[in-house]
Amino acid sequence: MRAKVVKRRHISNLRCGFLRKKGYIYIPKNEKQTMKPTLFVLAAGMGSRYGGLKQLDGVGPHGETIMDYSIFDAVRSGFGKVVFVIRRDFEQDFREKVLSKYEGHIPTEVVFQSIDALPEGYTCPADRTKPWGTNHAVLMGKDAIKEPFAVINADDFYGRNAFEVIAKELSREHDRKGDYCMVGFRVGNTMTENGSVARGVCSTSPDGLLTSVVERTAISYDKDGRIVFNDENGVEQTLDPATPVSMNLWGFTPDYFDYSEREFVKFLDKDINTPKSEYFIPLAVDALIKSGEATVKVLDTDSKWFGVTYAADRPGVGDKFARLHAEGVYPEKLF
Repeated sequence: MRAKVVKRRHISNLRCGFLRKKGYIYIPKNEKQTMKPTLFVLAAGMGSRYGGLKQLDGVGPHGETIMDYSIFDAVRSGFGKVVFVIRRDFEQDFREKVLSKYEGHIPTEVVFQSIDALPEGYTCPADRTKPWGTNHAVLMGKDAIKEPFAVINADDFYGRNAFEVIAKELSREHDRKGDYCMVGFRVGNTMTENGSVARGVCSTSPDGLLTSVVERTAISYDKDGRIVFNDENGVEQTLDPATPVSMNLWGFTPDYFDYSEREFVKFLDKDINTPKSEYFIPLAVDALIKSGEATVKVLDTDSKWFGVTYAADRPGVGDKFARLHAEGVYPEKLF
């Protein structure tokens, strides 16, 4: 029989002992209950630049995927569940090649992203083929996630420390809405030599809160080794290598889903008929910061991101994982 729960306020020690014998448990007045955070993995996208389902591609010494390392680090860091958002058309492959490995290690759940999954009253345009973007994918987790959660990309390697710092932040008490966080990576630690990358370029306040995040979709090295991008006016801008950027390692509480859905409706009202428009996480976060409805604590990490953005990235990524195993950072077999 499930134990009954009572809160201890002015209950005497003798009374508490009596309640225990009767099958009750009590929570001391000043003791706050915490729950393990959930890891939400965005794995719905086809790797258009890479040319395949890069999320299912083995890069480790024994065929491990980048997701395997993320899940391993998440388990070690205190996450209690993993939810994956995928496309329904590769569900069978995903369950057979990915989910089966995690059985007995951490609970998992799958939700699905599709371009016709829109709020009531909205219909996907007939010529729309492109997914609606990362924050639309996040919205697919609304019914599956009821606890604080971190969002990651399936094909990005974040490093153990990044998971540890966000798990700690998400595990503390959250007593208000809009109390969010993100792990800020230095842009110089997130680049590839094989093409341009998309990053959310961040500005922060003196107390470490995010003040703005702007999605830049074509950041690359120039011929002199500088990190550059073209702004909305087509003017080339240079980024300092230490500039904090979002690598889509965000931390939210469940109230984010309602805020985000509201902002998505605004996005659709403006851009539903623009075939390549996308609803990125930084767009919603930036709107909530500007409205005063949310604060986002930027968590520091010196972790170096890497991932398979292009096919040419794969050999180098494989070499890095081989070294991490050889150095004992990861065991010979993850799961």
